[in-house]
Amino acid sequence: MKRVVITGIGALTPIGNNLNDYWNNLKSGVSGAGQITRFDTSKFKTHFACELKDFNIDDHIPRSESRKYDRFTSYALVAAEEAVKHAGIDFESLNRNKIGVIWGSGNGGIETFSEEMIDYTKRDENPRFNPFFIPKIIADIASGVISMKYGLRGINFTCISACATSTTAIIDAFNYIRWGKANMIITGGSEAPITVAGLGGFNASRALSTNNDEASTASRPFDKTRDGFVMGEGAGALVLEEYEHAIARGANIIAEVAGGGMAADAYHLTGTHPEGEGAFLGMNEALDDANITAADIDHINMHATSTPIGDQSELIAVERVFGNNPKLKLSATKSMTGHLLGAAGAIEAIACIKAIEEGVVPPTINTKKVDEDWADKFDLTLGKAQKHDIRYAMSNTFGFGGHIATAIFKRYEA
Repeated sequence: MKRVVITGIGALTPIGNNLNDYWNNLKSGVSGAGQITRFDTSKFKTHFACELKDFNIDDHIPRSESRKYDRFTSYALVAAEEAVKHAGIDFESLNRNKIGVIWGSGNGGIETFSEEMIDYTKRDENPRFNPFFIPKIIADIASGVISMKYGLRGINFTCISACATSTTAIIDAFNYIRWGKANMIITGGSEAPITVAGLGGFNASRALSTNNDEASTASRPFDKTRDGFVMGEGAGALVLEEYEHAIARGANIIAEVAGGGMAADAYHLTGTHPEGEGAFLGMNEALDDANITAADIDHINMHATSTPIGDQSELIAVERVFGNNPKLKLSATKSMTGHLLGAAGAIEAIACIKAIEEGVVPPTINTKKVDEDWADKFDLTLGKAQKHDIRYAMSNTFGFGGHIATAIFKRYEA
């Protein structure tokens, strides 16, 4: 098996439109939640989300191109471009037949689909659809467009596992590189679900917070008063590279991928197993894959969406795997970014990588009253970032359908 390292990262999030802003605001405990500005929410139960701030796609992609893309694809291109620049890649000097893209999106072009169908119902004459309708809505188009931009002819596909999607993509990229099937893969995920259909659908499933009077603090993982997740949008991109390939081109290695585990709750359409069975299996699979023990993990970026059942079952699973580990620090960064659904794993992987790099665990904000069962069992990094020596960091992501994906990142050691 070949070693797989991370040489570039890019982030487009509700608390920062680039890597540095995202990480600095994450450490500072900035909330990205606020009233939805994109459409009228007065008929919905939820009126807020974590939208991107001061972001104009025209500043990044020519209008002649962006009109062909749904918002989720544009987000993917922006994050990927930052990751490529961060990695210092000169594609002309590399074998692009061995460089691929594995991307993820849980909802794909949901905005395009809903807008086109609403427009269709208003027409009495023959139906007229945008000629880019199909390529705008299909979830795999983002990976294709990234490959076209850079001329990458290697492995190229999109995976979908709901809110575990981009962690699944990262694990897939990790595997293909260590198996020798690629020298480098751009991976991650993007999501643009803050739409009429997205808001209405998640409201109907009773997954979203309806705490409209306290929007900025509504995402409060582990808090007794939590009532659902806050929807977010954006993208995260990582450049994964075979170690010798990175060394040969003089790349700056940021961190290493240590292992990944995937499993299933096999329990409920949208709910997590009450004993965290899938999460327990996934974390153990990741530890086995990394050839380490639970005692080696210094930090976990929790899935922790701020739903009553989900947070509880994840904590149960963590206790089953880790027991009483006084050095383990947990953090729920969705308290700041909201839940980016299929892109959540990518931006949370980046949070883990930066935590390792700087020795800082970002905080869990908004949580004031932790459930009594858990108040004294774990360090949840409440309210303020903490300095912490981190060699191994774990990132958990779980999705509708019972999908489980856990990735482990390691401090780079030559």
